[in-house]
Amino acid sequence: MYATDWCPFCRRARALLRAKGVDEIEEIPVEFDARGRADLLARTGGRTVPQIYIGDRHIGGYDELYALDRAGELDRLLAATTRSVE
Repeated sequence: MYATDWCPFCRRARALLRAKGVDEIEEIPVEFDARGRADLLARTGGRTVPQIYIGDRHIGGYDELYALDRAGELDRLLAATTRSVE
């Protein structure tokens, strides 16, 4: 997950994923890391955070993560992975 420490949507994404039992969230900091921000832009085409990947699937931001949960798809997606989120 591309993230910053101060972003409220990043905090919400972390909280939702932890509530779903995700033990490890690999975070790529972009606030003070030019390399992380360049990677974010190259990989997603955007600059906003969070940008969440589950396995190789790009979820998008918190709104998309929440929508997956509301649709009942997040649990299924997480079950198909190793319970680790990038």
